[in-house]
Amino acid sequence: MSGPQQRRRERWYRAVWRWHFYAGLFCVPFVVWLSVTGGIYLFKPQIEAALYAPYRQVASSDAPMLAPGAVAANAVAAVPGSVLHKYVLPEAAGDAVQVLVGKDAQETRVWVHPQTGRVLNKVAEQDRLMRVVFRLHGELLAGDRGSALVETAACWTVIMLLTGLFLWWPRQTGGRLGGVLWPRLRRGRGVFWRDLHAVTGLWISFGALFLIASGLPWANAWGDYLRQVRSVTGTAAGKQDWSAGSAADARERAAADAAMRATMAEHARHHGMAMGQAMPMPRPVLDAVVRRAGTLDFAAPVEVSPPTAPGAAWTVRSQAADRPQRDSAEIAGNGTLIGIERFSDRHWIDRTVGYGVAIHEGAFWGLANQLLNLAVLLGLVALSISGMVLWWRRRPADMLGAPSWLAPVRHSWALVGLVVLLALAMPLFGASLALAVAVEWALKRIAPPLSRWMGWRTRVRAHPGR
Repeated sequence: MSGPQQRRRERWYRAVWRWHFYAGLFCVPFVVWLSVTGGIYLFKPQIEAALYAPYRQVASSDAPMLAPGAVAANAVAAVPGSVLHKYVLPEAAGDAVQVLVGKDAQETRVWVHPQTGRVLNKVAEQDRLMRVVFRLHGELLAGDRGSALVETAACWTVIMLLTGLFLWWPRQTGGRLGGVLWPRLRRGRGVFWRDLHAVTGLWISFGALFLIASGLPWANAWGDYLRQVRSVTGTAAGKQDWSAGSAADARERAAADAAMRATMAEHARHHGMAMGQAMPMPRPVLDAVVRRAGTLDFAAPVEVSPPTAPGAAWTVRSQAADRPQRDSAEIAGNGTLIGIERFSDRHWIDRTVGYGVAIHEGAFWGLANQLLNLAVLLGLVALSISGMVLWWRRRPADMLGAPSWLAPVRHSWALVGLVVLLALAMPLFGASLALAVAVEWALKRIAPPLSRWMGWRTRVRAHPGR
Protein backbone atom coordinates (compact mmCIF):
# COMPACT_ATOMS: atom_id res chain seq x y z
CA MET A 1 0.00 0.00 0.00
CA SER A 2 1.39 3.42 -0.96
CA GLY A 3 2.32 6.03 1.66
CA PRO A 4 -0.58 8.46 0.96
CA GLN A 5 -3.13 5.63 0.94
CA GLN A 6 -1.81 4.26 4.18
CA ARG A 7 -1.87 7.68 5.85
CA ARG A 8 -5.45 8.27 4.66
CA ARG A 9 -6.49 4.89 6.02
CA GLU A 10 -4.73 5.66 9.29
CA ARG A 11 -6.59 8.97 9.61
CA TRP A 12 -9.95 7.23 9.17
CA TYR A 13 -9.00 4.45 11.57
CA ARG A 14 -8.06 6.97 14.24
CA ALA A 15 -11.25 9.01 13.67
CA VAL A 16 -13.48 5.93 13.99
CA TRP A 17 -11.51 4.78 17.03
CA ARG A 18 -12.21 8.08 18.77
CA TRP A 19 -15.94 7.81 18.02
CA HIS A 20 -15.84 4.26 19.39
CA PHE A 21 -14.02 5.40 22.53
CA TYR A 22 -16.33 8.29 23.40
CA ALA A 23 -19.46 6.28 22.60
CA GLY A 24 -18.20 3.44 24.80
CA LEU A 25 -17.26 5.75 27.65
CA PHE A 26 -20.84 7.04 27.76
CA CYS A 27 -22.59 3.74 27.06
CA VAL A 28 -20.73 1.18 29.17
CA PRO A 29 -22.52 1.87 32.51
CA PHE A 30 -25.89 1.71 30.76
CA VAL A 31 -24.95 -1.41 28.78
CA VAL A 32 -24.03 -3.25 31.97
CA TRP A 33 -27.19 -2.05 33.74
CA LEU A 34 -29.49 -2.97 30.85
CA SER A 35 -27.79 -6.35 30.42
CA VAL A 36 -28.26 -7.26 34.10
CA THR A 37 -31.87 -6.06 34.37
CA GLY A 38 -32.69 -7.48 30.94
CA GLY A 39 -31.17 -10.82 31.90
CA ILE A 40 -33.44 -10.96 34.97
CA TYR A 41 -36.52 -9.97 32.96
CA LEU A 42 -35.81 -12.70 30.39
CA PHE A 43 -36.80 -15.28 32.98
CA LYS A 44 -40.03 -13.56 33.99
CA PRO A 45 -42.17 -16.71 33.36
CA GLN A 46 -40.04 -18.87 35.65
CA ILE A 47 -39.70 -16.17 38.33
CA GLU A 48 -43.42 -15.38 38.44
CA ALA A 49 -44.30 -19.08 38.42
CA ALA A 50 -42.25 -19.45 41.61
CA LEU A 51 -43.55 -16.23 43.21
CA TYR A 52 -47.22 -17.01 42.63
CA ALA A 53 -47.13 -20.77 43.18
CA PRO A 54 -49.15 -20.41 46.44
CA TYR A 55 -52.14 -19.21 44.40
CA ARG A 56 -52.29 -22.20 42.09
CA GLN A 57 -54.52 -25.21 42.71
CA VAL A 58 -56.16 -23.65 45.77
CA ALA A 59 -59.65 -24.97 45.03
CA SER A 60 -60.96 -28.38 46.02
CA SER A 61 -63.00 -30.64 43.79
CA ASP A 62 -65.91 -31.06 46.24
CA ALA A 63 -67.23 -27.48 46.29
CA PRO A 64 -68.81 -25.34 43.57
CA MET A 65 -67.04 -22.38 42.05
CA LEU A 66 -68.29 -18.84 42.58
CA ALA A 67 -69.64 -16.93 39.61
CA PRO A 68 -67.15 -14.45 38.05
CA GLY A 69 -69.34 -11.51 39.10
CA ALA A 70 -69.14 -12.52 42.76
CA VAL A 71 -65.37 -13.00 42.57
CA ALA A 72 -64.91 -9.59 40.93
CA ALA A 73 -67.18 -7.93 43.51
CA ASN A 74 -65.00 -9.28 46.35
CA ALA A 75 -61.87 -7.99 44.61
CA VAL A 76 -63.39 -4.51 44.19
CA ALA A 77 -64.47 -4.49 47.83
CA ALA A 78 -60.89 -5.30 48.88
CA VAL A 79 -59.74 -1.94 47.48
CA PRO A 80 -62.27 0.70 48.61
CA GLY A 81 -63.21 3.19 45.92
CA SER A 82 -61.96 1.03 43.08
CA VAL A 83 -63.72 -0.30 39.99
CA LEU A 84 -63.15 -3.40 37.91
CA HIS A 85 -60.46 -2.95 35.29
CA LYS A 86 -59.68 -6.52 34.22
CA TYR A 87 -60.84 -10.00 35.08
CA VAL A 88 -58.16 -12.62 34.30
CA LEU A 89 -59.36 -16.09 33.32
CA PRO A 90 -57.67 -18.74 35.52
CA GLU A 91 -55.17 -20.84 33.58
CA ALA A 92 -56.24 -23.98 35.47
CA ALA A 93 -59.60 -24.79 37.05
CA GLY A 94 -58.32 -24.77 40.63
CA ASP A 95 -56.24 -21.60 40.45
CA ALA A 96 -57.06 -18.41 42.32
CA VAL A 97 -58.70 -15.77 40.15
CA GLN A 98 -56.66 -12.65 39.45
CA VAL A 99 -58.65 -9.42 39.21
CA LEU A 100 -57.23 -5.98 38.43
CA VAL A 101 -59.10 -3.14 40.06
CA GLY A 102 -58.25 0.52 39.73
CA LYS A 103 -58.52 3.99 41.19
CA ASP A 104 -57.52 6.57 38.60
CA ALA A 105 -54.09 5.53 37.26
CA GLN A 106 -53.36 3.09 40.11
CA GLU A 107 -54.13 -0.57 39.54
CA THR A 108 -54.11 -3.30 42.17
CA ARG A 109 -53.94 -7.01 41.40
CA VAL A 110 -56.13 -9.09 43.72
CA TRP A 111 -56.02 -12.89 44.06
CA VAL A 112 -59.42 -14.30 45.07
CA HIS A 113 -60.23 -17.87 46.10
CA PRO A 114 -62.60 -19.18 43.39
CA GLN A 115 -64.85 -21.06 45.87
CA THR A 116 -64.87 -19.07 49.11
CA GLY A 117 -64.36 -15.62 47.60
CA ARG A 118 -61.66 -14.91 50.18
CA VAL A 119 -59.01 -12.41 49.13
CA LEU A 120 -55.69 -14.30 49.24
CA ASN A 121 -53.39 -11.44 48.31
CA LYS A 122 -53.37 -7.99 46.78
CA VAL A 123 -50.49 -5.88 45.50
CA ALA A 124 -50.17 -2.66 43.54
CA GLU A 125 -49.53 -3.63 39.94
CA GLN A 126 -46.52 -1.33 39.61
CA ASP A 127 -45.00 -2.84 42.78
CA ARG A 128 -44.91 -6.39 41.48
CA LEU A 129 -41.30 -7.58 41.22
CA MET A 130 -41.14 -8.01 37.45
CA ARG A 131 -42.89 -4.69 36.85
CA VAL A 132 -40.21 -3.02 38.97
CA VAL A 133 -37.49 -4.83 36.98
CA PHE A 134 -39.23 -3.75 33.76
CA ARG A 135 -39.17 -0.10 34.83
CA LEU A 136 -35.59 -0.38 36.07
CA HIS A 137 -34.64 -1.77 32.69
CA GLY A 138 -36.55 0.67 30.51
CA GLU A 139 -36.52 3.93 32.43
CA LEU A 140 -34.35 3.61 35.56
CA LEU A 141 -37.49 4.20 37.71
CA ALA A 142 -37.32 7.82 36.51
CA GLY A 143 -40.28 8.00 34.13
CA ASP A 144 -39.91 9.83 30.83
CA ARG A 145 -36.52 11.32 31.77
CA GLY A 146 -35.12 7.88 32.52
CA SER A 147 -36.61 6.50 29.32
CA ALA A 148 -34.96 9.29 27.30
CA LEU A 149 -31.60 8.62 28.97
CA VAL A 150 -31.82 4.88 28.31
CA GLU A 151 -32.89 5.53 24.72
CA THR A 152 -29.97 7.92 24.16
CA ALA A 153 -27.57 5.32 25.55
CA ALA A 154 -29.12 2.67 23.30
CA CYS A 155 -28.64 4.90 20.24
CA TRP A 156 -24.98 5.50 21.09
CA THR A 157 -24.54 1.78 21.73
CA VAL A 158 -25.51 1.29 18.07
CA ILE A 159 -22.69 3.69 17.14
CA MET A 160 -20.31 1.88 19.48
CA LEU A 161 -21.13 -1.48 17.89
CA LEU A 162 -20.91 -0.25 14.29
CA THR A 163 -17.60 1.52 14.85
CA GLY A 164 -16.37 -1.55 16.74
CA LEU A 165 -17.08 -3.75 13.71
CA PHE A 166 -15.13 -1.29 11.54
CA LEU A 167 -12.16 -1.48 13.93
CA TRP A 168 -12.42 -5.28 14.10
CA TRP A 169 -12.21 -5.68 10.32
CA PRO A 170 -8.92 -7.56 9.70
CA ARG A 171 -6.23 -5.42 8.07
CA GLN A 172 -3.01 -7.40 8.42
CA THR A 173 -3.75 -10.93 9.62
CA GLY A 174 -1.46 -12.91 7.32
CA GLY A 175 -4.24 -15.45 6.97
CA ARG A 176 -4.29 -16.13 10.73
CA LEU A 177 -7.68 -16.11 12.45
CA GLY A 178 -6.50 -15.93 16.05
CA GLY A 179 -7.56 -12.56 17.41
CA VAL A 180 -10.14 -12.33 14.61
CA LEU A 181 -12.53 -15.22 15.24
CA TRP A 182 -11.22 -16.42 18.59
CA PRO A 183 -9.02 -14.92 21.31
CA ARG A 184 -5.33 -15.80 21.60
CA LEU A 185 -4.95 -17.08 25.15
CA ARG A 186 -1.15 -17.48 25.36
CA ARG A 187 0.08 -14.10 24.20
CA GLY A 188 0.00 -12.22 27.49
CA ARG A 189 -2.66 -10.21 29.29
CA GLY A 190 -2.56 -7.26 26.89
CA VAL A 191 -3.30 -9.41 23.85
CA PHE A 192 -5.86 -11.45 25.79
CA TRP A 193 -7.93 -8.40 26.77
CA ARG A 194 -7.66 -6.92 23.26
CA ASP A 195 -8.74 -10.20 21.64
CA LEU A 196 -11.53 -10.79 24.14
CA HIS A 197 -12.90 -7.34 23.35
CA ALA A 198 -12.61 -7.66 19.56
CA VAL A 199 -13.78 -11.26 19.21
CA THR A 200 -16.68 -10.90 21.66
CA GLY A 201 -17.76 -7.78 19.78
CA LEU A 202 -17.81 -9.74 16.53
CA TRP A 203 -19.91 -12.61 17.84
CA ILE A 204 -22.52 -10.61 19.72
CA SER A 205 -22.82 -7.36 17.73
CA PHE A 206 -25.62 -8.43 15.41
CA GLY A 207 -27.62 -9.98 18.25
CA ALA A 208 -27.09 -6.83 20.31
CA LEU A 209 -28.17 -4.60 17.42
CA PHE A 210 -31.34 -6.66 17.09
CA LEU A 211 -32.10 -6.36 20.81
CA ILE A 212 -31.65 -2.58 20.63
CA ALA A 213 -33.80 -2.21 17.51
CA SER A 214 -36.58 -4.41 18.92
CA GLY A 215 -36.50 -2.52 22.23
CA LEU A 216 -36.76 0.99 20.78
CA PRO A 217 -40.56 0.86 20.23
CA TRP A 218 -40.92 0.73 24.04
CA ALA A 219 -38.93 3.94 24.51
CA ASN A 220 -41.04 7.00 25.14
CA ALA A 221 -39.43 9.30 22.54
CA TRP A 222 -38.82 6.71 19.82
CA GLY A 223 -42.25 5.12 20.36
CA ASP A 224 -43.88 8.55 19.96
CA TYR A 225 -41.70 9.17 16.90
CA LEU A 226 -42.93 5.90 15.38
CA ARG A 227 -46.57 6.82 16.07
CA GLN A 228 -46.12 10.20 14.38
CA VAL A 229 -44.44 8.65 11.35
CA ARG A 230 -47.26 6.12 11.07
CA SER A 231 -49.86 8.85 11.39
CA VAL A 232 -48.22 10.90 8.62
CA THR A 233 -47.80 7.87 6.34
CA GLY A 234 -51.30 6.53 6.99
CA THR A 235 -50.02 3.23 8.42
CA ALA A 236 -51.51 3.65 11.92
CA ALA A 237 -54.05 0.93 12.57
CA GLY A 238 -55.58 0.70 16.03
CA LYS A 239 -53.98 0.69 19.44
CA GLN A 240 -50.37 -0.50 19.58
CA ASP A 241 -49.71 -3.67 21.54
CA TRP A 242 -46.66 -2.50 23.48
CA SER A 243 -45.88 -0.02 26.21
CA ALA A 244 -44.53 3.46 25.47
CA GLY A 245 -43.34 4.14 29.03
CA SER A 246 -44.89 4.18 32.48
CA ALA A 247 -46.12 7.78 32.15
CA ALA A 248 -48.02 6.96 28.95
CA ASP A 249 -49.38 3.79 30.55
CA ALA A 250 -50.53 5.78 33.59
CA ARG A 251 -52.35 8.29 31.40
CA GLU A 252 -54.03 5.45 29.53
CA ARG A 253 -55.08 3.74 32.77
CA ALA A 254 -56.47 7.00 34.16
CA ALA A 255 -58.47 7.62 30.98
CA ALA A 256 -59.79 4.05 31.01
CA ASP A 257 -60.70 4.31 34.70
CA ALA A 258 -62.65 7.53 34.11
CA ALA A 259 -64.47 5.97 31.17
CA MET A 260 -65.33 2.83 33.15
CA ARG A 261 -66.63 4.90 36.06
CA ALA A 262 -68.81 6.89 33.66
CA THR A 263 -70.15 3.62 32.29
CA MET A 264 -70.85 2.33 35.81
CA ALA A 265 -72.60 5.60 36.68
CA GLU A 266 -74.81 5.22 33.62
CA HIS A 267 -75.53 1.66 34.71
CA ALA A 268 -76.48 2.94 38.20
CA ARG A 269 -78.88 5.56 36.80
CA HIS A 270 -80.43 2.92 34.56
CA HIS A 271 -81.18 0.82 37.65
CA GLY A 272 -82.53 3.78 39.62
CA MET A 273 -79.73 3.92 42.18
CA ALA A 274 -78.81 7.15 43.97
CA MET A 275 -75.44 8.60 43.01
CA GLY A 276 -74.23 8.37 46.62
CA GLN A 277 -74.66 4.61 46.65
CA ALA A 278 -71.85 2.22 45.83
CA MET A 279 -71.29 1.80 42.15
CA PRO A 280 -72.84 -1.52 41.14
CA MET A 281 -70.93 -4.45 39.68
CA PRO A 282 -72.79 -5.77 36.62
CA ARG A 283 -72.49 -9.38 37.80
CA PRO A 284 -74.79 -11.18 35.33
CA VAL A 285 -73.14 -9.32 32.47
CA LEU A 286 -69.64 -10.25 33.62
CA ASP A 287 -70.74 -13.86 34.13
CA ALA A 288 -72.02 -14.08 30.56
CA VAL A 289 -68.95 -12.41 29.07
CA VAL A 290 -66.50 -14.61 31.00
CA ARG A 291 -68.38 -17.77 30.00
CA ARG A 292 -68.15 -16.75 26.34
CA ALA A 293 -64.50 -15.73 26.67
CA GLY A 294 -63.66 -19.17 28.03
CA THR A 295 -64.80 -20.75 24.75
CA LEU A 296 -62.46 -18.70 22.54
CA ASP A 297 -59.36 -20.78 23.30
CA PHE A 298 -57.07 -17.74 23.47
CA ALA A 299 -53.50 -18.17 24.72
CA ALA A 300 -53.21 -17.49 28.47
CA PRO A 301 -53.33 -15.21 30.29
CA VAL A 302 -56.64 -13.86 28.99
CA GLU A 303 -58.03 -10.57 30.31
CA VAL A 304 -61.66 -9.46 30.19
CA SER A 305 -62.13 -5.67 30.35
CA PRO A 306 -65.39 -3.72 30.87
CA PRO A 307 -66.59 -1.30 28.19
CA THR A 308 -65.31 2.27 28.25
CA ALA A 309 -68.54 3.78 26.92
CA PRO A 310 -72.23 3.08 27.65
CA GLY A 311 -73.53 0.40 25.31
CA ALA A 312 -70.03 -0.53 24.07
CA ALA A 313 -68.70 -4.08 23.94
CA TRP A 314 -66.54 -5.85 26.49
CA THR A 315 -62.97 -6.61 25.38
CA VAL A 316 -61.27 -9.98 25.68
CA ARG A 317 -57.54 -9.95 25.00
CA SER A 318 -54.78 -12.54 25.22
CA GLN A 319 -51.69 -11.23 27.00
CA ALA A 320 -49.47 -14.18 26.05
CA ALA A 321 -45.75 -13.53 26.42
CA ASP A 322 -45.32 -14.79 22.84
CA ARG A 323 -47.00 -11.83 21.16
CA PRO A 324 -47.79 -13.53 17.81
CA GLN A 325 -50.25 -15.62 19.85
CA ARG A 326 -52.12 -12.54 21.07
CA ASP A 327 -55.67 -12.39 19.75
CA SER A 328 -58.53 -10.18 20.91
CA ALA A 329 -62.32 -10.19 20.71
CA GLU A 330 -65.34 -8.05 21.46
CA ILE A 331 -68.30 -9.54 23.32
CA ALA A 332 -71.69 -8.00 23.99
CA GLY A 333 -73.12 -7.81 27.51
CA ASN A 334 -75.36 -10.81 26.84
CA GLY A 335 -72.37 -13.00 25.89
CA THR A 336 -72.77 -12.70 22.12
CA LEU A 337 -69.47 -12.71 20.23
CA ILE A 338 -69.22 -9.56 18.10
CA GLY A 339 -65.87 -10.19 16.41
CA ILE A 340 -62.32 -11.51 16.73
CA GLU A 341 -59.08 -9.88 15.65
CA ARG A 342 -56.21 -12.31 15.14
CA PHE A 343 -52.56 -11.33 15.29
CA SER A 344 -52.37 -12.06 11.56
CA ASP A 345 -55.09 -9.44 10.93
CA ARG A 346 -52.95 -6.57 12.22
CA HIS A 347 -50.89 -4.16 10.14
CA TRP A 348 -47.53 -5.53 9.04
CA ILE A 349 -45.71 -2.93 11.16
CA ASP A 350 -47.56 -4.12 14.28
CA ARG A 351 -46.79 -7.74 13.38
CA THR A 352 -43.10 -6.94 12.82
CA VAL A 353 -42.85 -5.13 16.16
CA GLY A 354 -44.75 -7.99 17.81
CA TYR A 355 -42.28 -10.60 16.53
CA GLY A 356 -39.37 -8.36 17.55
CA VAL A 357 -40.73 -7.81 21.06
CA ALA A 358 -41.42 -11.52 21.52
CA ILE A 359 -37.83 -12.40 20.58
CA HIS A 360 -36.49 -9.48 22.66
CA GLU A 361 -38.30 -10.82 25.74
CA GLY A 362 -37.18 -14.40 25.08
CA ALA A 363 -40.73 -15.65 24.52
CA PHE A 364 -40.73 -16.68 20.86
CA TRP A 365 -38.68 -19.91 21.04
CA GLY A 366 -39.11 -20.65 24.72
CA LEU A 367 -36.02 -21.57 26.75
CA ALA A 368 -33.76 -21.57 23.67
CA ASN A 369 -34.72 -17.93 23.03
CA GLN A 370 -34.03 -17.02 26.65
CA LEU A 371 -30.61 -18.65 26.63
CA LEU A 372 -29.64 -17.11 23.28
CA ASN A 373 -30.56 -13.64 24.53
CA LEU A 374 -28.74 -14.29 27.79
CA ALA A 375 -25.59 -15.21 25.83
CA VAL A 376 -25.80 -11.89 23.98
CA LEU A 377 -26.26 -9.98 27.26
CA LEU A 378 -23.32 -11.78 28.89
CA GLY A 379 -21.29 -10.94 25.79
CA LEU A 380 -22.19 -7.27 26.19
CA VAL A 381 -21.02 -7.36 29.81
CA ALA A 382 -17.75 -9.02 28.73
CA LEU A 383 -17.38 -6.43 25.98
CA SER A 384 -17.89 -3.62 28.48
CA ILE A 385 -15.49 -5.01 31.07
CA SER A 386 -12.76 -5.76 28.54
CA GLY A 387 -13.15 -2.31 27.01
CA MET A 388 -12.76 -0.65 30.41
CA VAL A 389 -9.69 -2.78 31.16
CA LEU A 390 -8.10 -1.83 27.83
CA TRP A 391 -8.80 1.84 28.48
CA TRP A 392 -7.44 1.72 32.01
CA ARG A 393 -4.24 -0.09 30.96
CA ARG A 394 -3.51 2.33 28.09
CA ARG A 395 -4.58 5.71 29.44
CA PRO A 396 -1.89 8.29 30.29
CA ALA A 397 -1.71 9.39 33.91
CA ASP A 398 -2.69 13.00 33.18
CA MET A 399 -5.31 12.54 30.45
CA LEU A 400 -8.62 10.83 29.83
CA GLY A 401 -6.92 8.54 27.35
CA ALA A 402 -8.91 9.15 24.18
CA PRO A 403 -7.15 7.87 21.04
CA SER A 404 -5.04 10.56 19.40
CA TRP A 405 -6.37 11.98 16.15
CA LEU A 406 -4.87 12.61 12.75
CA ALA A 407 -6.13 15.74 11.02
CA PRO A 408 -7.43 16.68 8.67
CA VAL A 409 -9.80 13.83 7.84
CA ARG A 410 -11.08 14.44 4.35
CA HIS A 411 -14.71 15.41 3.97
CA SER A 412 -16.86 12.45 2.94
CA TRP A 413 -20.41 12.78 1.68
CA ALA A 414 -20.88 9.07 2.39
CA LEU A 415 -20.11 9.69 6.06
CA VAL A 416 -22.38 12.75 6.16
CA GLY A 417 -25.16 10.69 4.57
CA LEU A 418 -24.68 7.86 7.06
CA VAL A 419 -24.82 10.26 10.04
CA VAL A 420 -27.97 11.92 8.67
CA LEU A 421 -29.57 8.52 8.09
CA LEU A 422 -28.76 7.41 11.64
CA ALA A 423 -30.08 10.72 13.01
CA LEU A 424 -33.36 10.25 11.13
CA ALA A 425 -33.66 6.66 12.36
CA MET A 426 -32.71 7.61 15.93
CA PRO A 427 -33.69 11.23 16.67
CA LEU A 428 -32.13 11.25 20.13
CA PHE A 429 -28.80 10.25 18.58
CA GLY A 430 -29.01 13.24 16.26
CA ALA A 431 -29.96 15.60 19.08
CA SER A 432 -27.26 14.32 21.45
CA LEU A 433 -24.64 14.42 18.68
CA ALA A 434 -25.46 18.07 17.96
CA LEU A 435 -25.24 18.81 21.69
CA ALA A 436 -21.89 17.01 21.99
CA VAL A 437 -20.44 18.95 19.05
CA ALA A 438 -21.65 22.24 20.54
CA VAL A 439 -20.20 21.40 23.98
CA GLU A 440 -16.86 20.39 22.47
CA TRP A 441 -16.68 23.60 20.43
CA ALA A 442 -17.48 25.71 23.51
CA LEU A 443 -15.11 23.95 25.90
CA LYS A 444 -12.21 24.17 23.46
CA ARG A 445 -12.50 27.93 23.74
CA ILE A 446 -13.59 28.29 27.35
CA ALA A 447 -11.46 25.63 29.05
CA PRO A 448 -8.32 24.70 27.04
CA PRO A 449 -6.89 22.50 29.88
CA LEU A 450 -10.10 20.44 29.89
CA SER A 451 -9.90 20.20 26.10
CA ARG A 452 -6.39 18.77 26.37
CA TRP A 453 -7.45 16.33 29.14
CA MET A 454 -10.35 15.10 26.99
CA GLY A 455 -7.97 14.52 24.09
CA TRP A 456 -9.62 17.07 21.77
CA ARG A 457 -6.33 18.79 20.99
CA THR A 458 -4.06 15.77 20.90
CA ARG A 459 -2.71 15.04 17.43
CA VAL A 460 -0.09 12.60 16.19
CA ARG A 461 1.48 11.98 12.83
CA ALA A 462 0.51 9.00 10.77
CA HIS A 463 3.16 6.33 10.83
CA PRO A 464 3.70 3.26 8.67
CA GLY A 465 3.20 -0.23 9.95
CA ARG A 466 -0.04 0.12 11.90
